[in-house]
Amino acid sequence: MNRYATRAEFDAFLKLHPATTYVDAMVIDLCGNAIGKRLPVSHVAKMLELGTPICAAMQLVDVMGNTADPMGYGFSDGDPDGLARPLSGSFAPIPWSDGRGAQVLCEMCDASEGTIFWYEPRQILQKAAARFEELGLSPVLALELEFYLIDRDRAEDGAPIPVASPRNRLREGQGQVLSLAKLDEFAPVLNEIERVAHNQGLPVTTMISEYGAGQFEINLAHGTDVLAAADHAALLRRAVQGAARAAGYDATFMSKPFPGQTGSGLHIHLSLDDAQGNIFDPSRDDSERRLGAAVAGLQATMHEAMAIFAPNLNVYRRFEPDVFTPVTRDWGENNRSVAFRLPTSDGPSRRLEHRVAGAEANPYLVTAMVLAGVHYGLSKNLAPTAKAEGNAGSCLDESLPMTLWDALNAWRGAVVLPEYVGKDYIEMYAAVKQAELDAFMQTISSQEYAWYL
Repeated sequence: MNRYATRAEFDAFLKLHPATTYVDAMVIDLCGNAIGKRLPVSHVAKMLELGTPICAAMQLVDVMGNTADPMGYGFSDGDPDGLARPLSGSFAPIPWSDGRGAQVLCEMCDASEGTIFWYEPRQILQKAAARFEELGLSPVLALELEFYLIDRDRAEDGAPIPVASPRNRLREGQGQVLSLAKLDEFAPVLNEIERVAHNQGLPVTTMISEYGAGQFEINLAHGTDVLAAADHAALLRRAVQGAARAAGYDATFMSKPFPGQTGSGLHIHLSLDDAQGNIFDPSRDDSERRLGAAVAGLQATMHEAMAIFAPNLNVYRRFEPDVFTPVTRDWGENNRSVAFRLPTSDGPSRRLEHRVAGAEANPYLVTAMVLAGVHYGLSKNLAPTAKAEGNAGSCLDESLPMTLWDALNAWRGAVVLPEYVGKDYIEMYAAVKQAELDAFMQTISSQEYAWYL
């Protein structure tokens, strides 16, 4: 299969969607946001042949779209263009566009050499995933995302307003975890989200009502294509937000939009296959040692990767004791208080659930960090801690960085992760997120005036 989309592929898409008048060419930036440009259909043929020019440093901007000139990319190099090349199989309709819009996921390449930029998030993930070839293993994974439906309006201070029920227009005050009644109550918007996801080829499976008021979770199907799994998560966020707006709501993947409510996470379910199947299957020889080694690698690298798992100040509000958010390096069977959970499953489907990342984290980078940790543990034959029993989340592990500034220091001082992402990416990511943090801290909050004026 071609890596990049062809004219024949686009022509086939237009036969199915003849009302299409424009195409959104998208790339995913360092912060996990979809950015790009809108092209008329008449310009797509040229894009398919050469790619479409987009500022090369756009994948290195902060959450507000600002560049800090990291490692001289942006201002110092004259801000050159790269080429966004459409990926094969990623043309999809935009269901909230009245049939006029389509989208295609792209990869950023050097305009003169045609090579993929080394800092492209998909490239970082591909580099980490390729390491499993030396072990004769293939990752099998699925991502799941939690989010809040919220009102289209905002409070005077910009805070989100809890969503109102489509049934009685009363605002949600408390969540009802696993409530089928809540799924029925919010069916008008949830059904639209599901319809949009299926129309865009996103393999959504289970949908549940979560702990927070107006909070839901969507699962994606397991697959052996690591890049596709992360693509699906990145595109699902756009699909959820677009479908929610079309239905008269907003949706947010902010980790902690409401004080006192549970946070939203990005969870990864992972197993590893060799020629005989899942190496974590307990019926197989040496499965417990290999599972333990994978967990031990995640435990050993968790502090180094926290700046990826929790990429902004708000995410750290999610890490509180006794709220089913991991605050230690523990692992355990069928236990939601741990960072690395073994869900109930039959032998062939036994897997690890990585529960650390916030919902807004970049899915490519999060997946890369999870794979790096697992590979490190297996290649070094590390031994994990004993499995946790009962509540492992009652106290914070003081060896973990639980502020963004501490996490960035741990990232800069990483010993293991540079082997997987490269020293340059450590420096690049730290520069972008440090500049974002510095810019954020320049704003004086209303609470500072109330407390200190």
